[in-house]
Formats: sequence, C-alpha cells, structure tokens
Amino acid sequence: ELSAARVPFVRATVVRAQLPTSAEPGDTAVVLGDGTIDGFVGGQCAETSVIVAAADVLASGEALLLRVLPGDDPDTFPDTPGARTVVNPCLSGGAVEIFLEPQLPAPLVAIVGASPIAEALASFAKALSYEVERATAVAVMPGTTAVLVATHGHDEEAWVRAALDAGVGFVGLIASPTRGAAVIESLGLTDAERTRVHAPVGLWIGARTADEIALSILAEIVQAIRLDGLQPSAPTAEPQAVAFGRAAAPAHELVTAIDPICGMTVVVADTT
Repeated sequence: ELSAARVPFVRATVVRAQLPTSAEPGDTAVVLGDGTIDGFVGGQCAETSVIVAAADVLASGEALLLRVLPGDDPDTFPDTPGARTVVNPCLSGGAVEIFLEPQLPAPLVAIVGASPIAEALASFAKALSYEVERATAVAVMPGTTAVLVATHGHDEEAWVRAALDAGVGFVGLIASPTRGAAVIESLGLTDAERTRVHAPVGLWIGARTADEIALSILAEIVQAIRLDGLQPSAPTAEPQAVAFGRAAAPAHELVTAIDPICGMTVVVADTT
C-alpha cells in the first residue's frame, strides 16, 4: 500500500541477535519518515536507534547495517562503510544487527504530448524503471521529479507555468533554441524559476532521431538526479496511504535528545 501511494519507508530486518535480547533473526518492521514504526526489531532501546538511523537512510537513499551494542564507549566499535555502530548503555546485555533498506518511490516523469519524441521518452523512461505519467489536462501530480513538454507549440507556456507552480525542479521543453527562448521570454520567469527550465532540454550529443533526442533528454535527467541532487516536488500535505490500518503521517525532520538517565539518544515526540 505504501509503495502504491509513493510513500517512502524503510524496511528493517534483524539479521543477527545475541542473547540476552528480545529480537530474533528475521524479525522485521516498517519505519516511516515521521518515526512511526510497525513491526518488531527489539525493545525500546533498539527501536529508538532504528528510528533515528532510518531517518538518515531515507535522506541518503543508501542501505545501512545498524549494530546496536551494549556498553558505554562508542569509540570501541568504530563505524565502517555501509555500517553504523550505536552503543546503548540501557541494553540488557545483548547485541543486535539490523539491516535497514530504503524503499523509495521511483522518479515520476510527466510527459506531455503525443509526438515521436514523447513516445520515445515514455519507452526509455520505463526502461530506466522510472514511473511515467502521460499528462493531458494542464495539471501536475505532487511528487513529480520532472515534466517534459513535447507538444511542439501547443500550450507550452501553460505547461511550463503549471510545472513551476507545482514546485517541479526539472522542467524540460522540447523545442528549438529560438522557440525555447521565446517561450521563456513570454513567461517572465524569475532567475530562480529560470534555473529549473531546460530549453532546449537534453545533453548535446549530436542527436537527430526521436530515439537519440529522447536519450539525450533522459541522460540530462539522470545527471540532475545523480549528480545535482534533483528531488521530486513536495507530496500532498496529507498522504492517502494507510499503513496497517492508520494514515501515514507526512515525513519531517526528527528531533532527538540525550536521555539524562542512561545516555542513549531518543526521538522527541509526544510520548517521550
């Protein structure tokens, strides 16, 4: 349900447990961006460490092996690439290792138009495992990563304006340099908006055919995502996904503090 609603989450799986500990290998949980956790990966000490680490996993998009160990000297257990060690003095003496795997929605690319280039874009984007929306009415879905306008002169200004107003970070216009400049000039864009509009869109590779042009456009999107940190537009304020019987809350930055009794890191919430 979360994946269908494009709600990011982390799948946490216990891969090793050392007695005494309440978790067992194979125990799993789902962690949402607001710190909500469904499932079981250990007691409160381990659970809190998982929630804090899961927030970082969602932000980075990289999987992580979390080692939750008893003790009071974190320098005894140095971190290694792909792994993080947390020392919780309140543990009962056992140790647990939990694999945190981010489940992020695929980039959503809205393609406008029915030209050969638009058809090639849709085909290639699916081959990249992107989610494709063949947009018709002038409206942009929340969570869209890129909008590509291939209408060849039809409603171009309206689509560019709608994408910018929706907060899309990459708006590509398939047009000649002359017409692309004219469209941008007619919209009276701010400097910040201008940086989000790519006209003509696509890396210069000497492309001529529809397939080659589509390749150059998607290469620029890959570059923007992988190198420039392009993010999807903001999701709806209240996601409609339901996580095990309750509404999934929107993600936000977790606030943590140090427990004055045992020294562990805890998530600050209404129940803390």
